[in-house]
Amino acid sequence: MDRYAVIGNPISHSQSPFIHSQFAGQSSQPMSYERILAPMDDFAGVLRRFMQEGGKGCNITVPFKTDVLGLAEVLTERAELAGAVNTLHLQPDGRWLGDNTDGAGLIMDLKRLGIPLAGRRLLLLGAGGAARGAMAPLLAESPAELVVANRTQSRADELAARFARFGKVGSCALDELAGAFDVIINSTSASLQGDALALTESLCHPQTRVYDMMYGRDETAFLRWARELGLEHRHDGLGMLVSQAAESFYLWRGVRPDVVPVLAALRAKLELSS
Repeated sequence: MDRYAVIGNPISHSQSPFIHSQFAGQSSQPMSYERILAPMDDFAGVLRRFMQEGGKGCNITVPFKTDVLGLAEVLTERAELAGAVNTLHLQPDGRWLGDNTDGAGLIMDLKRLGIPLAGRRLLLLGAGGAARGAMAPLLAESPAELVVANRTQSRADELAARFARFGKVGSCALDELAGAFDVIINSTSASLQGDALALTESLCHPQTRVYDMMYGRDETAFLRWARELGLEHRHDGLGMLVSQAAESFYLWRGVRPDVVPVLAALRAKLELSS
């Protein structure tokens, strides 16, 4: 039986073993998947032991996604662009491939939800690692414009400049946003702590779609803001979590699992409303 794992610190909260066990059962794949806690000062050692013990692939989660860049022998273009790796795959030639499936997972979930991106004006809140992984996949969908907004404008400017060659990208501070957007995506973790972002009603029109990459048992502050504005189309990031896992599973096993029943099972397990 092929062995896979997710490595991080902390790791006990990870839903990846449940998700991949569902994928494996659905597609009759002979594999196991476990959580591995890596000490903050010995991630490389833990990864090396996993490889030596016959691991075929693994997911990497916080805070080690950037540490893997120097350990993977080959990187995909999307991992290089994101500046982070969340998936490692043992290739037939014995080399370890580093990939980043987060952005692909976001796009898969947006499409599952029927959120149109082509020709639309998009707003991406935040300029951290999650935003960086989303930039190229979002721009590949040919939006009319993608604006990055961050509390610290210099970080938004840097991110916009990094991806300017892929499409029309703008940047600004949160308090300088202007005009209405068709889709607003929150990549910050602030809303999980109940921190409201400095957003105004003028950023939305009645059909604006809002998506929070975060999810929780309680409604995030960002989604609460959207609900209080009367916006009908509000979505959390649980589907992104399952979709990025499906992309990793496809890389490892060559099989595309059905995300919808697994997402429903996970939502029920966590007792989250859709």
